[in-house]
Amino acid sequence: MFDAPLLAEIRARFAHVEDCPFTGPRIFFENAGGALTLKSVVDTSARFAAIPDNQGRDNPASQALVQIIAKARADIATFFNAPGGKVVFGESGTELLFRLIRDACLGARPGPVLGSTVEHPASRSACTRWAEVAGRAYTLIPHDDATGTVSAQAYADHVTPETAVATILHTSPVTGMGMDLPAITAAIRAKAPDAIIIVDGIQHACHGGIDLAAAGVDGYVISPYKVFSRHGYGVAWASDRLTALAHDSLVGGPDGAWELGTRDTGAYATMSEVIGYFDWLGSRVSDATDPRARLMAAAAAIHAHESTLTEAMIHGTGNLPGLADLPGVTIIGGTDNPAREGLVSFYAATPTPEIVAALNAKGIRTHIRKADHYSGNILTPLGQPDCVRVSLAHYNSLDEVKTFLTAIREILS
Repeated sequence: MFDAPLLAEIRARFAHVEDCPFTGPRIFFENAGGALTLKSVVDTSARFAAIPDNQGRDNPASQALVQIIAKARADIATFFNAPGGKVVFGESGTELLFRLIRDACLGARPGPVLGSTVEHPASRSACTRWAEVAGRAYTLIPHDDATGTVSAQAYADHVTPETAVATILHTSPVTGMGMDLPAITAAIRAKAPDAIIIVDGIQHACHGGIDLAAAGVDGYVISPYKVFSRHGYGVAWASDRLTALAHDSLVGGPDGAWELGTRDTGAYATMSEVIGYFDWLGSRVSDATDPRARLMAAAAAIHAHESTLTEAMIHGTGNLPGLADLPGVTIIGGTDNPAREGLVSFYAATPTPEIVAALNAKGIRTHIRKADHYSGNILTPLGQPDCVRVSLAHYNSLDEVKTFLTAIREILS
């Protein structure tokens, strides 16, 4: 867990850590809905919003913008540990998942599409639509309700040599559980080595620890507003063989180009700010000098800090009982689940809307997940209409968890 001085340094780098600009002081436990924004991202966004020049012109300002974009692509490739391929900027993470899945469904060799029920509706909806358009069967592997995960063995049991496209969710925004991405990919490749594999990494990215070279996938998508940047764009990586498939592009344009129209240079620059922050954190928690090693050190430290916080939230700390000790509370995915990444979803006898409202009144921001098109895949099999989602990030503190535990005990009593 981060010591107090380092945690203070970390918190000082983010906007609105302790206060909402509309309601005043509050604890922010709604990070899965959108993480806090780095102050450097705010400053960079404003600076680039004022620049009138575009990329690709013959003038010094334009050339500077091109260099900034090239640096961002290189930074992202390092963050992803992505071999070759293309870094792609788009409208949003959801839009990019649709584009990558569409191109895979329309361009891959004949064969079915494979996914799982734990996935976000972005990938499930894209597969449903484009598998039908392409005349492909689409199979959803049932996830394990008890753990909130889908295993490599479950994929191994369903993949066939004919599988042409497969999708994987790296971390669930409802259960908070991370999937074993390298193991799942290996299970798919063992039977269908040529399958195009596309990963939804949107919820996982803020926890760090992305290694696409080890995973061996063809596409990976994140949403920057969930990883300390801002709304308005998405980022993906596409392998060389996914890039080689037909996709929307300008006739006569550069080979391998994915992006349509002039993108916001500020978006690229803000991703460099995010990755620079991870690099700084890695330098504070390790002696590593290699940029990739610092990123991995930061990811390990983030995981350790968040695990301490979620363990305290579930099992208590000091003389404060945890959620698992409170009568009538059920924690989705179980109380002791090593796959958990900074998120605890639960329900109790007290109606969920009342719990969330009462926490809000006490200055603690959480979120209600309902059995709708976003979260019904998780909640409906449990027979639950909704749940409380408490989502943490590495800038949250043990004192904030203690405040939450005191409040929730009062509310549920």
